[in-house]
Amino acid sequence: MKKYEKLLLPKEADIHAAIEKLDKNEAHIVLVVDANRNLLGTVTDGDVRRGILQAVKLSDSVMKVMNSHPIVAKMGEDTDAIYALMRSKQIRQIPIVNESGQVCGIEILDDFLGYQKKDNIVVLMAGGMSMRLRPLTNDCPKPMLKVGGKPILETILTSLIQFGFHKFYISINYLANQIMDHFGDGSKWGVDIHYIEEVDKMGTAGPLSLLSLNLKHPLIVMNSDLLTKIDFNQLLNFHHEQKATATMCVREYDYTVPYGICTLENNLIVDVIEKPTYKFFINAGVYVLEPQVLNFVPKNSYFDMPTLFSSLIKQKMRTAPFPIREYWLDIGHLSDFEKAHSEYEHVFEIQEY
Repeated sequence: MKKYEKLLLPKEADIHAAIEKLDKNEAHIVLVVDANRNLLGTVTDGDVRRGILQAVKLSDSVMKVMNSHPIVAKMGEDTDAIYALMRSKQIRQIPIVNESGQVCGIEILDDFLGYQKKDNIVVLMAGGMSMRLRPLTNDCPKPMLKVGGKPILETILTSLIQFGFHKFYISINYLANQIMDHFGDGSKWGVDIHYIEEVDKMGTAGPLSLLSLNLKHPLIVMNSDLLTKIDFNQLLNFHHEQKATATMCVREYDYTVPYGICTLENNLIVDVIEKPTYKFFINAGVYVLEPQVLNFVPKNSYFDMPTLFSSLIKQKMRTAPFPIREYWLDIGHLSDFEKAHSEYEHVFEIQEY
């Protein structure tokens, strides 16, 4: 049973305080308590992300995103029974309370399971020509451009390895040999790497039609021009909790109109808003797909992810948004590439594998 003191958060706290506490503890949960340490509710990463989708403010009370009816175990219960309860309820943490409802401990599923490699396939899309980054990409594919002293794609790969992924497929086309020569079969990193060779450009989803695998687990698909600190464990957990067929990572994007916006009614101006800011969620280029989704990707055709999601939506399948609150940068323009250089050392810890 893990120590729990650092997980406690007073009911008067705001959501920002809960996020700070979540990010600093390995249990990935916050226990909201009153002055007597009576458990009032819990907050997990998924609770926060669902709150973000509902436009809560970080300054709002933690009670707005709190699960006020968490599953708990009683002090003294057998740990095997608690483990069985977590498996049956498909939850990863269970607070332990005494007869009065006061927090006295917590059990974490990962403590029972230990570190485990994930059998989820990861597909990294690295076949694009990256016209917007010319002349840098005249003789080098964008995923092989170096940021922080190593290719962008290598940073992506090593980040995923940290989360236990070890089965990788890289979709290649433009200057493919540079990617294959650098990564080989993956043995340098202790993983398996295979290649999906696009004869023609196939978009951000089309290469999936070339996979001839009998998948039993959701697969991760990711563009290879991203630098991000997404918690892939939380992403998979969120996908599972939402019972989604497909999950798209999304990023909040603010756009300020540089003019005054006029509202018109009956040929009259009834309101003027000066330079309003609108908020959107944009596609962040990272996805979780259930195996059956591959059936919706046409064979040997150009096909993009937005089109795939539109097809799934028309079929009434569950498509979930996973809001990214961690670092994320899409290196689409030269200014993004320069920004990546300036931020890399601060954001990423360089590790050897």
